[in-house]
Amino acid sequence: MGTPDSERFAAETFAERERLASLAADFGPDQWATPSLCEGWRVREVLAHMTMPFRISGFGFLGGMVRARFSFDRFADRDARTTTRKLRDEELAEIYRSNVRHPWRPPGGGPAGALSHEVIHGLDMTEPLELPAPPADRIALALGSAEPRNLAYFGVDLGGRRLVADDADLTVGEGEEHRLSAKDVLLVVTGRRALDGVRRRSR
Repeated sequence: MGTPDSERFAAETFAERERLASLAADFGPDQWATPSLCEGWRVREVLAHMTMPFRISGFGFLGGMVRARFSFDRFADRDARTTTRKLRDEELAEIYRSNVRHPWRPPGGGPAGALSHEVIHGLDMTEPLELPAPPADRIALALGSAEPRNLAYFGVDLGGRRLVADDADLTVGEGEEHRLSAKDVLLVVTGRRALDGVRRRSR
């Protein structure tokens, strides 16, 4: 039996997958081909990447990492591009929909990592498509549970600024206060959006 925290993360992960699966079911050709917030990937490559845990076994993952000289980014990029050449967009959407309650957790990331994966990559798709974002509290749960090493992966330096969400319980960084939506806080700290390009909220 999981802990209350792990059960909450799982419930929010499943809910976010349900939400994204419903949106993806209605994507048209132009939406699938829209450039995402992941540089070099369209919406279809992002969803292909999100299905990777459901398509690849442990041995397959290891083999892919060996071929990519143990660079996960290189492996993930190859897999996303290869998968979108092999599968139709509708097949990708169905794989994702049929795995909404899959128990996958990223190595070393646990249940919090699984939620972050769905929320971050979900925004990679929905932001350029101008579709609804996850609930602010779900974003705050995902980002608020991240370890410093997780955020360091994105290489963003807040430069002595503290980002405070005005729609959820979330604060990141230290220094001069900037009030943003939880969604914008996440987009900034993951390098998807520059802080100077986000409209600050008044108190």
